[in-house]
Amino acid sequence: MVFMQTLAQRACNAMGSSDHLSWPRPFANLSSWLKDCLTILTNGAVLMSKTKGSAKSADLDWEPFGTALFDDPAARSLSRVGVLDIGSNSVRFVVFDGAARSPAYFYNEKIMCALGAGLAQTGRLNPDGRARAVVALRRFQGIAKHLNIARLSAVATAAVRDADDGRDFQAQVKRETGLDFKIIDGNEEARLTAQGVLLGWPEADGLVCDMGGSSMELAVVRDAQVGARISSRLGPLKLMALAPEVRKTEIISALDDMAQTVGPRHARLFLVGGSWRAIARIDMLRRNYPLHVLHEYRISRANIHATADFIANNDLEDLRRACGISSARIGLVPFAIEVLVQLIRRFGPDEIAISGFGIREGLLYEEMPPRLRGRDPLVEACRFAEAKDARLPGFGKVLTKFVAPLFDPMPITQLRLVKAACLLHDVNWRAHPDYRAETCFDTVTRANLSGLDHEERVFLGIALLHRYRNKRDDTPFAPLYDLISPDRQLQAEVLGKAMRIGAMLCVSDKLRPGELSLDRAAKQLTLTLSDEARPLYGEVAEARMASLAKSLGVTHQVLNQL
Repeated sequence: MVFMQTLAQRACNAMGSSDHLSWPRPFANLSSWLKDCLTILTNGAVLMSKTKGSAKSADLDWEPFGTALFDDPAARSLSRVGVLDIGSNSVRFVVFDGAARSPAYFYNEKIMCALGAGLAQTGRLNPDGRARAVVALRRFQGIAKHLNIARLSAVATAAVRDADDGRDFQAQVKRETGLDFKIIDGNEEARLTAQGVLLGWPEADGLVCDMGGSSMELAVVRDAQVGARISSRLGPLKLMALAPEVRKTEIISALDDMAQTVGPRHARLFLVGGSWRAIARIDMLRRNYPLHVLHEYRISRANIHATADFIANNDLEDLRRACGISSARIGLVPFAIEVLVQLIRRFGPDEIAISGFGIREGLLYEEMPPRLRGRDPLVEACRFAEAKDARLPGFGKVLTKFVAPLFDPMPITQLRLVKAACLLHDVNWRAHPDYRAETCFDTVTRANLSGLDHEERVFLGIALLHRYRNKRDDTPFAPLYDLISPDRQLQAEVLGKAMRIGAMLCVSDKLRPGELSLDRAAKQLTLTLSDEARPLYGEVAEARMASLAKSLGVTHQVLNQL
């Protein structure tokens, strides 16, 4: 009966049921769920519910995240995927190592060419930008050749597709560089951008808005699919040519028209594009926000209005220098913020997030096998990091089982963070011992990881910091701690100290460190040592056990009966 209920719950979750007011967390989609069901039927394992279940320590194998896929041939074929994005503002070349599901940027270079500058007035590409773009594309083509990039996707968006000389530019690039790029229409641009959001949020549910220099696209994402989508001419390079009163009317009218295709109301809004990221940087400056990671940065509607006023009342050059925004980008920000104010008025989102992923990541997503697409990007990336950098690859799985009883019953949203911490607990071992704790915190809070919001970054950072030291008060990261509640800080501390003990009691992924148990009613923490771990438990381990018990507010005992 429990078996059938678990399958039914998993099916409902996979098909999109979720708490309307909660941000989607990245777990397997329907295709992955069907594979999981086959595993259950074959092996008799019971999977936990994705969103409302809890994880008992005995169930903590790799499920519900599935067996690691980065060594799968289909996943390994994603290594060194090249993408060229020829946009209205910039030409960017990215080489992904995509085998870990969370995109790793092996190579990333951008040239601000402003191909779309003046397009609204002349109907043609900016001549200076066109010349710069050809030079940049010749360079990028040469780099791709020397890096042996077998899979190179190259696309051009609004400026090239709208320009009278767009096809001529395409032919010139082919003739002078050998590169054959594809000019995509607005709907295809919207689809690929929305796929980039799905790369970061596999269960994203809401409206994706991508603003380029010469266009703006909207797309609906739900159930790991891209739905209705539409393109408009609301790019800042085109809006800047309009008088203020005409511009406002044009923005409102265009958004009303777009709403007829994508729907009038969306609870979640995902913002993609350089202009939105520039606005996010300015919002961080205004708020004195301590973590300068743009992906999954949240902006409330009130903060958007406050930042619009902040931009209007400050010198753009001062903002540019303070935020590290390029000269070409800062000039577009006043027009982009006008659109954003009307966008939230029109669609009324409750939650707004910056996506660091867009069309380039969407092209990588296009290459991914379906089984990999639905995986949790955080867990997959951490598995990959452990296999590549840890002293004992595979020990993270043992460590997860060791610390899990302290969080039993464990919601699945907590399980993924515990598993991630245990996988990452040793990947910075090459850092100097005096700085290892700080290196761990800094690495995980600023890492290019998807499936991880800012609060979760800080939680993992504190846990990994305590993996190497008892106290965190005298570190330079104190301003970041307040991004999570005191209770969550304490949970992260407990996790880190438990990992610290477990790492002392096992020198192989084949050995058992023992078992932890926590009797909350009796306020008693018990460590029962295995035969292999008994000789490894000494005075340092005892001191760390006492520290863990103190953090939990309990007494402790050590038994030799396992």
